[in-house]
Amino acid sequence: MSIRYTKSPVPANPEDISGYLQSELDKLSGIISNIADGHFDVSNVVPAKPRAGDIRYADGTNWNPGSGEGVYVYLSTGAWSKL
Repeated sequence: MSIRYTKSPVPANPEDISGYLQSELDKLSGIISNIADGHFDVSNVVPAKPRAGDIRYADGTNWNPGSGEGVYVYLSTGAWSKL
């Protein structure tokens, strides 16, 4: 499971709303659990607009911030630092 959330289209039929809400809550629950467990999705591209404090897991091949595959934090100096 990913740590990104994309909302599904809301059903037009009001009778389908409860199932829709349950499905969306299940997706959100899975995402929150992944974050709580410390999961990071693997990134293979440089983030478009990184901000100081951003944390990413770089694949080390398509995106190598400097020291190969691993978890990096974006510093206020504008550089990625491997954790």
